[in-house]
Amino acid sequence: MTPETLMTTILLLPLLGAIGIVATRHHPNLREGVTLVTASLVAILVVIIANQFLAGKEFVLSLAEPMPGLSIAFKIEALGMLFSLIVGLLWLVTSIYAIGYMRSHNEKNQTRFYAAFAVAITCALGIAFSDNLFTLFLFYELLTLSTYPLVTHAGTAEAKKAGRVYLGILLGTSIGFFLLAILITWFVSGTVTFQQGGVLAGKLDPAWAGLLYALFLFGIGKAALMPFHRWLPAAMVAPTPVSALLHAVAVVKAGVFTLLKVTLYIFGSDFILSNNVTGGLIWVAAATILFASMIAMSKDNLKARLAYSTISQLSYIALGAMLATKSGLIGASMHIAMHAFSKITLFFAAGAVLVVTHKKLVSELNGLGRAMPVTFAAFLIGTLSIIGLPPLGGMWSKWYLGLGIVETTQLLLLAVLMISSLLNIAYLLPIPVRAFFSKPASGEHYTEIKEAPKTILFAMIITSSACIILFFYPDPFYQLASLAAGGP
Repeated sequence: MTPETLMTTILLLPLLGAIGIVATRHHPNLREGVTLVTASLVAILVVIIANQFLAGKEFVLSLAEPMPGLSIAFKIEALGMLFSLIVGLLWLVTSIYAIGYMRSHNEKNQTRFYAAFAVAITCALGIAFSDNLFTLFLFYELLTLSTYPLVTHAGTAEAKKAGRVYLGILLGTSIGFFLLAILITWFVSGTVTFQQGGVLAGKLDPAWAGLLYALFLFGIGKAALMPFHRWLPAAMVAPTPVSALLHAVAVVKAGVFTLLKVTLYIFGSDFILSNNVTGGLIWVAAATILFASMIAMSKDNLKARLAYSTISQLSYIALGAMLATKSGLIGASMHIAMHAFSKITLFFAAGAVLVVTHKKLVSELNGLGRAMPVTFAAFLIGTLSIIGLPPLGGMWSKWYLGLGIVETTQLLLLAVLMISSLLNIAYLLPIPVRAFFSKPASGEHYTEIKEAPKTILFAMIITSSACIILFFYPDPFYQLASLAAGGP
C-alpha cells in the first residue's frame, strides 16, 4: 500500500469498526469479535507505518481546504508517530480487557460503549497525524464529544453531573483559550501548519510570546493542569476501561501531546529558550505535580487516588515541554509512553479488584493480594515504573527530564521532581504492601475470592510486562522522541 492509502486506512478503520459494532449489536460474541479484529488491524498497521516512517518514508495526506490557508491535512512526524503507536497498541489491549470487564460487571449499553470507544480512537489518531492546528483542533473537539457517552455510560445522576463537568471544562478551555491562541498564531504568522523549528520566530514580539503560550497551556484542558483539572477526577465515575482510555491511551495523552506539538512546531525550542517564553509558566506545572500528589495521598477511593496521580504525572510532560531543552523534550515525549503503560496497568488492576470484590477503597484492600497475587503483582510493577525505579521503563523518562532540568540550571525544579517521586512512593506503594502483608479486616475471609477473568488478567500481564521490557528496550520510543526533539 502507498503511504496515502495506509494513512487513509488507519484513520477509517476504527470508524468502520464502530459501524460493524452497531450492526452486530444483537450478537455480543460477533460484536466483540469485530472490536478485536478492528483493534488488531489498527495495531498491525501502526507498527507497519512506524517501520516505514523510521526507514525514511514520508506520509502526507490532504483531504480538503475549507478556506484558503486552512486545510484538513495529515502528515506523520516523529512525535505523532510515537503517540499513534501508543493509541494503536493499547486500544487492542484495552479491548481485550474491556470484554472481560464489561461482561463480568454486567454493564448495560455495551454496544454504545464499544462503538464510542472506536470513534474516540479515530479522533486520537487524527490528532496524532494532524499537519496543522486547524486539523488538530477539529479532532481535539471531536475527541471530547465522542468520549462524553463513555463518561456518562452509567446513566446515573452522578454520571450525568460528571459529564457536564467534563464537557464544560474541556469545551470551555478549548473554545475560550485554545481557539483564540490558534487565531492569534494565524494572524501573526500567516500559517497554522506545523513546521520544524516553529513558525513564530521573527514574526511575534517576544514580549507577547509568554501570553500566547499561556493561552495554549490553559486552553489545552486535556493536559489537566491546575486549575483546569477537575474534569479528570469527575470522569472517574465511568467504567474502568474508560478510565484507562482517559488516563493512558487517548484523552489526557492527546492533551500533553498537543502541548508538546505546539512547543516544538509552533514556537520552536530555540525561540522559547532565547526569549525565556515559558518563564514563570513552568511553575504552574511544578505546582500541579506537587499539589496533585498531595491530594492523591488523601484519597481513600482507589480510582480517585489514581486520577490525581495522573494529573501529577501529566505535568511532568508539561514541565519537560516548557524546559524546551533537547533532554527535557526527549523526557517529556518518552513519559507519554512510559506513563501510558504504567498507569493503564494500575487502572486494569483497580478494575479487576472491583469486578471480583466490588471494593473501591484502599482501606479495604488488606490481605487481598494473597487471593489475587497476579493482580497486585501487576499493580506493584506499574507502581515502581511510575515512581521511576529500575528495572522499569518509567526510569528513562524521569532520567531525561532530570537531565533537561540540569541543562537549564533550574535546580529547584530538580527538587520538585525528587519530592514528587517520594510522594509517588507514599501514595502508591502502600497499596500493594497493604494487599500482600496486612491482615484482612476483622470478619473478612478471602478463601472464595479468585483472580479476575482471564481476559482481564491477560491484559494486565501484557501491560505490566511492557513496563519491564521498556527498561531494557526503550529504543523505539527513544528514537522517535529524539527525532522529535531535533536529534539525528
